[in-house]
Amino acid sequence: MKKIFAIAWKDTIVRFASASEWLFFIILPILFTFIFAGGVPTGDEDNRIRLVVVDEAQTAISQEIIRELENSTSVRPDVLSRAEAEEQFDSRRAIALLIIPPDLDVESIQNGTAQMDFRQPPNNMDASIAERAVQTAVRRVSSVVSAANMAVDEAKARGAFESAEAEQAYFNQALELAKSLQEDSPERVTTIQGNTPDDFDYDPQANVSAGQLITWVFIPLFGISALFAYERQGGTLRRVLTTPTSKATFLLGTISGQVAMALIQMTLLVVFAVFAFKLNWGNPLGVFLILACSALAAAAIGTAMGTFIKSEGQATGLSVMAGMMLGMLGGCWFPLELFPPVMQTIAQIFPTTWAMQGLLDLLLRGAGVLEILPEAGVLTVFAGIFFGVGVWRFRFE
Repeated sequence: MKKIFAIAWKDTIVRFASASEWLFFIILPILFTFIFAGGVPTGDEDNRIRLVVVDEAQTAISQEIIRELENSTSVRPDVLSRAEAEEQFDSRRAIALLIIPPDLDVESIQNGTAQMDFRQPPNNMDASIAERAVQTAVRRVSSVVSAANMAVDEAKARGAFESAEAEQAYFNQALELAKSLQEDSPERVTTIQGNTPDDFDYDPQANVSAGQLITWVFIPLFGISALFAYERQGGTLRRVLTTPTSKATFLLGTISGQVAMALIQMTLLVVFAVFAFKLNWGNPLGVFLILACSALAAAAIGTAMGTFIKSEGQATGLSVMAGMMLGMLGGCWFPLELFPPVMQTIAQIFPTTWAMQGLLDLLLRGAGVLEILPEAGVLTVFAGIFFGVGVWRFRFE
């Protein structure tokens, strides 16, 4: 046991002798997780296009236009002063600017002289969408005013008004009635939604956190091949023959040390996701089981790779490339459901697919230990096969 611990400690010192190792151990995993998970929508954000609005009229009509924009599904009005709004538009911090002039009122809309200032950069799709939203809002307000005007004209033809004040009061009542009728108008488009219930609520941050954890833990474990190549080139393995240390003891010490470091790395990334994104990883025993089986499978692949690769440089480059490729093809970088059916089938031969599936079952579906046993079992089979290849082909020279 002392020999195994000594070999594991020696490999840890060798591994972290270079400062660049910390990049793959903790810095890059946290950086990539924070960038990708922090940048994806969680479903709670307002994804409408921001429209900067300047209300210089401050009338009931201008407020009504702004309310219509707030009810829009495509734009989100942000009312600012003219100086601040123009400064944001000129500095490209706002893609569209709407200025409601002081002379905009019911009368100007009635006689067709109402004008507003809408500014947008050329060839900008979001700005064009915002322009159509403004046109829709103005059209809805104008239709309400037109309906009220028609009601006033009908009443005026019957001589219903004794004074201008009575006519204005009638107009205001007709305007409110038209607004309420417009709000209660039936939908002209029928929307049919599927009623198949989802088994879970998808959380993109959970998907990214789990995927980055698997990717950046598999890369260093594949790097066991570089560790073997380094020991072989330096003659360390040859000198092991002169000591009462068996091949099994040496391999067990090397592999167990790297797996232990991988579990520490995984724990740090899990804790980071908990504090940074408030993720609930689910059943702790199930999480440990999937992480341990994933680390064993990756270490086994690294051990097998080390028996085929001759130089440390080759092993390092191949470990990074293999980790990235298996991570991408296993659904760690993009949800596997986005892949073509053929690729989804091929992905079943990668250990990253099963590791990702197990973590998502725990994170999103509330699975327990029994539910993730199939994924843990497949990862254990991967570990057994590649460990067998690695031990069989292991050579000191």
